Amino acid sequence: MTPVTMYTTAVCPFCVRAEMLLKQRGVEHIDKIRIDQDPEQRDAMMQRTGRRTVPQIYIGDTHVGGYDELAALDRAGELTPLLDA
Repeated sequence: MTPVTMYTTAVCPFCVRAEMLLKQRGVEHIDKIRIDQDPEQRDAMMQRTGRRTVPQIYIGDTHVGGYDELAALDRAGELTPLLDA
């Protein structure tokens, strides 16, 4: 399975929903980067994604975006193939 990285914070309902969806699709491990604990990681996330909000999700080297984009990929049937690539 392709590695999944998620920029997150301690209190983020969309992060929780994203994690639940990924686990439903068979993801056993998510590399979580807590930007609320490390301001340098927040800066790195903003440079890498061009966005300020969490979650920001990467599947392998592909920037999926946030929860809404992740859910849209799933509805379109494109999430599982991306995870299995």
